[in-house]
Amino acid sequence: MPLNVRSIAVSIAVICFFVMSLIGWGSGLAPFVCCKRALIGAVLVYVGGGWAVRAINIILVNAMIANQTDRQGDPDFMAKHEVASGDNDFGGTD
Repeated sequence: MPLNVRSIAVSIAVICFFVMSLIGWGSGLAPFVCCKRALIGAVLVYVGGGWAVRAINIILVNAMIANQTDRQGDPDFMAKHEVASGDNDFGGTD
């Protein structure tokens, strides 16, 4: 199941916003400067986090596809599947 890109990126950006604003406030900067820097940082983290989650989704989906194709290419898997589902090539009724 792929990860939800938007909610993860928003969560990361909100955390980054507050962390950056607290760091700026602790450094003695003016509130407007803290807010502006934190907002710019949060936007950049949102974009970067979105790209990172999309990349993770692509890697996970490709791994799942490779796993399924490997399992279907395995002769033992096919034999187990035919026995379990009742499929056979005899053409008659049971």
